[in-house]
Amino acid sequence: MKYVNLAALAVLITSFSSSANVIDVQFDDFSDLSQFQLNGTAASLNPNSDDVLRLTNGLNQSSSAFLNNAISLQNQASFSSFFSFQIDNNIGIGDSDGAGADGIVFTLQTQSNTAGGLGFGIGYEGISNSLGIEFDTYFNNVNRFPSVDDPDGNHLGINLDGSVNSEVTLSESERFNNGDEWYVWVDYNGLTDLLDVRYSTSDSRPATASLSYTVDLENTFGSSDVFVGFTSGTGAGGNFHDINSFRFTNDFRPIEVPEPSSLAVFGLALMGLAFRARKAR
Repeated sequence: MKYVNLAALAVLITSFSSSANVIDVQFDDFSDLSQFQLNGTAASLNPNSDDVLRLTNGLNQSSSAFLNNAISLQNQASFSSFFSFQIDNNIGIGDSDGAGADGIVFTLQTQSNTAGGLGFGIGYEGISNSLGIEFDTYFNNVNRFPSVDDPDGNHLGINLDGSVNSEVTLSESERFNNGDEWYVWVDYNGLTDLLDVRYSTSDSRPATASLSYTVDLENTFGSSDVFVGFTSGTGAGGNFHDINSFRFTNDFRPIEVPEPSSLAVFGLALMGLAFRARKAR
């Protein structure tokens, strides 16, 4: 392992060679957002005194934050990631479990830096060639919204191609917008096509996946280069939607909770080198 200083940032290189360009991105906080493109409401909410990545703070908002540069995935679109989030300040209308809406979506997509639909769109709706891991906090169903059919008002979903109708879902009895910090691990093994999502209110990685789905993401993306980030949306109900920490690596290398580090954070400075190395092979 090698550390290279770049201005005020430190670049963490887990592997760099002509055969494996593995990039490890790590944010212990979001005091520096220079490596993100902020879209929609997020552009006016960051940076902030809490050093979080704040996606929304009110009603009828759509936002996203994606890393400025696309990351080239290894081994048939494999990746591993970890992030923590917090949703509080429940306002506006609610459903059976109280006020607040609509959730967050961890998103990989190949188009560009963008934000999708607000409200039940959770900032993700309409982003094609994409994977979305949604934490949905409001019950939208076909009786009120013909284009979306949630199982309930508090669930995890795996979404594809900008659709907010999840491929598979898992209902959670504890509200995601209860103000607690939630910890999430998302891993995709492109060699087996297995996508696993784990989450917990503890920072210990669960032994078994909370939700799994078999999908060919290489075909879904149509490219090995993806923009990685988060989306959120609110409607007549809203929340503060905050990302507290984030780590991502472009190969299947399941992550335990990263230790806080002043070495931080960013592997994207490697990308130009990585792309040149690929072309030179």
